[in-house]
Amino acid sequence: MRAIKNIWAKAGPYKDVILFVVALFVSNAIWKLCVNGDDDNVVVTILGLDVTGFFQWMSEVTAEAVFWIVSQFRDTIYQADAITLRFVTGSGSKIVWSCTPIKQSFIWLCILLVTIGDWKSKSWFIPFGWVCIFVFNILRIAAITFFMEFHPEWFEILHSYIFKYLFYGMMFLLWVWYVEKIRICLS
Repeated sequence: MRAIKNIWAKAGPYKDVILFVVALFVSNAIWKLCVNGDDDNVVVTILGLDVTGFFQWMSEVTAEAVFWIVSQFRDTIYQADAITLRFVTGSGSKIVWSCTPIKQSFIWLCILLVTIGDWKSKSWFIPFGWVCIFVFNILRIAAITFFMEFHPEWFEILHSYIFKYLFYGMMFLLWVWYVEKIRICLS
């Protein structure tokens, strides 16, 4: 135990980043262990509790917002159903439960809870982060949807790689802003 304390003492300026990375991985693992569902929104459970309705509603809200954004630029898009967006070309996107920002919001909460700082600043910065996460998620899906009209073959690389890591990069920058500006100003 003493060795861990010595290592932690020597971590110095890296303590915050270490806590961020640990919180990111642990909260992601907790999510994967506790949340189960399929991509058709049939059943989503958290620790066996059926939360499908909430996730379905979030999918519909997300789809509606993405539809509104894309339709401002493209008149070739339509909503095939509450969560499916299609272009007249036949390509499109289906906004399933895992496309909602709920997982990232959970991860954000966990990260901020373990970040060193006062509760006064966290009490408003956590919800502020949730709003940023929700807006970024809408813009992320809208950007992917834009590409889907003429390049549906790009979906996997855009969804699973580029925008996924941009999402976590945005969360990291938001966290850095908290640690470097908000937490210090209020200390």
